[in-house]
Amino acid sequence: MKRFSIGLLAATASLALLAGCGGTTPGTTDSSTPATTDAPPPAGSTIKIGVNLELSGAVATYGTDTLTGVKLAVKQINAAGGVKGQQLELVEYDNKSDPAEATALATKLMVQDKVIAVVAPATSGRMKAIIPVANDNKVPVVSGSATADDVTVDASGAVKEYAFRTCFNDSFQGSAMAKYANETLKAKSAAIIKDSSSDYAKGLADNFKKTFTAAGGTIVDEESYVEGDTDFNALLTKVRGNQFDVIYMPGYYQEAGLLIKAARELGITAPILGGDGFDSPTLLELGGAKALNDVFFTNHYSSLDKDPSVVKFIADYKAEYGKDPSGFAAMGYDTLNLIANAIGRATDLTGVGVKDALVATKDFPAVTGTLSIDPATHNPIKDIVVVGLKDGQQATSERIHP
Repeated sequence: MKRFSIGLLAATASLALLAGCGGTTPGTTDSSTPATTDAPPPAGSTIKIGVNLELSGAVATYGTDTLTGVKLAVKQINAAGGVKGQQLELVEYDNKSDPAEATALATKLMVQDKVIAVVAPATSGRMKAIIPVANDNKVPVVSGSATADDVTVDASGAVKEYAFRTCFNDSFQGSAMAKYANETLKAKSAAIIKDSSSDYAKGLADNFKKTFTAAGGTIVDEESYVEGDTDFNALLTKVRGNQFDVIYMPGYYQEAGLLIKAARELGITAPILGGDGFDSPTLLELGGAKALNDVFFTNHYSSLDKDPSVVKFIADYKAEYGKDPSGFAAMGYDTLNLIANAIGRATDLTGVGVKDALVATKDFPAVTGTLSIDPATHNPIKDIVVVGLKDGQQATSERIHP
């Protein structure tokens, strides 16, 4: 489905900031420099960007980490002069990891707060809930981590006009891990344990299975659990009765940490594979360092990458927050910079103008990899990373080009 090769990031964070703040001829589609406007901005005005994230609730780690990256990007852009001569202003709300709350807040941001674009929810279900509001109000929403295939296109394949993302989608993520299992880990057989209550997990599982079997692999068992489960002994005992080279375990960190710990305690030593839902410090808290060996997951970014843009971003983030950034923080940083860059290139300061500039994005230099927006899907064309854990810490990373 995709052609894979190892490579390095081509981007620099400093270029991303310059892309959000520089000037060129109005109407240009060059993503590295924004357009300017002839009229000066009103005195004291700001450009409002909405934030609709999971800051509490079941997946709060994703939203709170994303917000740290968003805030760092805004701070740097404003310090460099803002966009079109105006400062960026964040209007932040907590959707409490609830789709209904996310929808209500999207309406408030667009109708009452008059934002020009929205940093959208981190998870696919919440992101999909707000897209009708975005289309009705003609305000683009951009998620850094909503990976479900149907986030940006409908069942017929038609693009959702105001929905965008800076992350890869589940088809690519599931297929990439299947390729990694087959080609790098030399796996010929796999068991799948998925969260059947999650569109995200089901999408990853389906695409892993399709790609793995197409390459000659065999799925020996496929088991399910639901969000909130904590006892996995019976499920894992059943899985343990099969012969397999790897276990693919797409899902979120809350259950994944407990699953991995229980699997190791039952004597399952095969490599455990997952998706970007593993990317949380809570995975280590729940699973324990001893269990988190031979664990690999697809992600948007790795702190092990020595590309200058990644090194600078990590240094800036640590100076701001006193800790290393997660992949969600990096995606938040890139998402805000992409929105700012589109605002800078937009022919007018409207949601329609920003949407059109987002569609025209080409070769945008992001920390998580240079990206272009596919006009037919509003998905980014970009790299993916497979991260390997040793004692719960990132020990290896392999960047793969689409």
